[in-house]
Amino acid sequence: MKSKDLRERSVEDLKELEKSLQRDTFTHRFKNFTNRLDDTSAMNKTRKDLARVKTILRERALVDATKKSESK
Repeated sequence: MKSKDLRERSVEDLKELEKSLQRDTFTHRFKNFTNRLDDTSAMNKTRKDLARVKTILRERALVDATKKSESK
């Protein structure tokens, strides 16, 4: 996923995607441990996508917080 595509999504979609990526990360780790994961690069790709989603969510939270503090 590209960050440009992620920035176009709503906060709710990003939170759902975050949950899905966390589940996928766990599944990949478990499959790798049991030697059933064919593409081990999928683990790193999923982790990086999860980090991108979390970063964008954090940025949006900070922007909302600064807007609230400026309006007071």
